[in-house]
Amino acid sequence: MSDPYLAVVNPAAGGGRCGKLAPAALDELRAWGLQLEVVEVKQPGHGSELACEAERRGIRKFLAVGGDGTAFEILNGLFPRAAEAPRPSLAFLPLGSGNSFLRDFSRDGLAYARLALREGRERPCDVLRLTHRGGALHFINLLTFGFASDAAMLRDRKFKGLGKLGYWLAVLVCLARLQRRPFPLRADGDAQLDARRCLFLSFSNTKFTGGNMMIAPDADPFDGLIEYVRWGPVGRLRLVANLPGLYSGAHIRHPLAERRGVKRVEFALDAPVDIMIDGEVTTVHPERLDVLPGALMVAA
Repeated sequence: MSDPYLAVVNPAAGGGRCGKLAPAALDELRAWGLQLEVVEVKQPGHGSELACEAERRGIRKFLAVGGDGTAFEILNGLFPRAAEAPRPSLAFLPLGSGNSFLRDFSRDGLAYARLALREGRERPCDVLRLTHRGGALHFINLLTFGFASDAAMLRDRKFKGLGKLGYWLAVLVCLARLQRRPFPLRADGDAQLDARRCLFLSFSNTKFTGGNMMIAPDADPFDGLIEYVRWGPVGRLRLVANLPGLYSGAHIRHPLAERRGVKRVEFALDAPVDIMIDGEVTTVHPERLDVLPGALMVAA
């Protein structure tokens, strides 16, 4: 008999879609013979509390029933403690609005996730760790500073109730403001601090974010590296002209774009910044970023 899963359900994910679909989806998993202990997220951060408590009880397998934010909360309930213990496992039932991690493996994330669970497929996946002045955040998808995080934060503060329309309104506002500013850092011990102005920086473990936006087309969640993409101070017209490239990955061929695989980044920021991390937005004062190779087993 297989080990039980803690199924962490976020019923609010996908605008309430997850709450409607989760019971039948979980019943199907039980019919396949999976043992499930089901808990529900009640408010932001609750998923981390539930995962942490379960891990202390000896649960080693977790099922994120929701979107990217649900997996993010589980991960941050397990780490950093899980970094010193046998690797935990994370599986997915992507019933939320954003399911970027699985996009690297299939366009039909739900079907792929169900098959991985049914066949018991697992593989070791890298976990990225952002250390900031208030603690640490762990993620398996993407961290970004600049334009994308500005738009995500503005949508969260001003246009959250408008769905996708709210996101595009936030993008238009950020396009009008178009801040291009430095985020001083050193990657892998560079001799000099990179304080050039840029439109955005992203630090990725996987290729996709926001569902089908391919910010880091060369990322690989199994290679022990952080895919670091930098887009320089692009102007409004060039940004608009190159927006389709963010979905195909062609943006990294722009003359102002750069990419490299790194293991460690040291930040020299003089103040906190807004960030987007695995679809969630927050404000922190970053200090360093590193990778925990193969620290998590994922059903993929």
